[in-house]
Amino acid sequence: MAALSLVIVLLLTLVVGTDVRLNQVGADVKVVRVGVIGSSDDQIWKAVQAELDRRGENIRIELKPFQDAIYVNQATANREVDFNAAQHYAYLEDDVKTHHYQLAVLGDTYISPMNLYSQRYAKPSQFQDGDRVAIPNNATNMGRALKVLADAKLIGLRDPKATNPLPEDVVDNPRHLHIEQVDPAGILNLLPDYAGGVTNANFVVDAGRSVHDAIHEVPYDLQNPANKPYINIIVTTKDQRDNPTYAAVVRAYHSKPVADTIVRVYKGACLPAFKVS
Repeated sequence: MAALSLVIVLLLTLVVGTDVRLNQVGADVKVVRVGVIGSSDDQIWKAVQAELDRRGENIRIELKPFQDAIYVNQATANREVDFNAAQHYAYLEDDVKTHHYQLAVLGDTYISPMNLYSQRYAKPSQFQDGDRVAIPNNATNMGRALKVLADAKLIGLRDPKATNPLPEDVVDNPRHLHIEQVDPAGILNLLPDYAGGVTNANFVVDAGRSVHDAIHEVPYDLQNPANKPYINIIVTTKDQRDNPTYAAVVRAYHSKPVADTIVRVYKGACLPAFKVS
């Protein structure tokens, strides 16, 4: 009986000891919560996770999807997520100016096209007098959409070089288009009711469409300083911009496997905006 008790004690010791070791390993894993918009970048972040694992970094990425960057910046400022990858420089600048968030950029990700789509027409020159056109309802993407319409020769702007033109900056509208601001995530679904719509590539991918379905594509050259405001970025709070764990994630993001994944997911429409490390 004494021998049996000793065996039981030894077995319990082994089991408890195993649990302790597992818990210690689990406790060493650094979980990083990343705010994103929709699910279009899921494959990209899986590639980041794979690169972190390959490098032996004990970091686990947890994606927290949001519908709009308005909420993801608020969540970042409130530390509900550790950082976000949901916007470009122009959007961040405008949002910080409006809400006084203490946010900082950790690194660049990619430049995403914003193009003109239509189910009614095959090219911009086919638009008719009085047609309705949908554009995003947030300030920076609204301004960028107006620049897309100007690039398509549908409207003229007071200052074509302005980063964020406003509707009142439209000085030429020969077709008397009705330009309406709506939720960018739903623009493609509204195209039966609108002659055309301008929206971001991630919403196009989320809708199961190709960015090359656009009837007008705006070319983007990363060497052109005019495109800098539209480079997407990773953003955290200012007090965490030197966080070594976040820096490790950014380094993994700036790897060749991740760059290749960006090109594959967006079928070459989105360009990695970083030097491969």
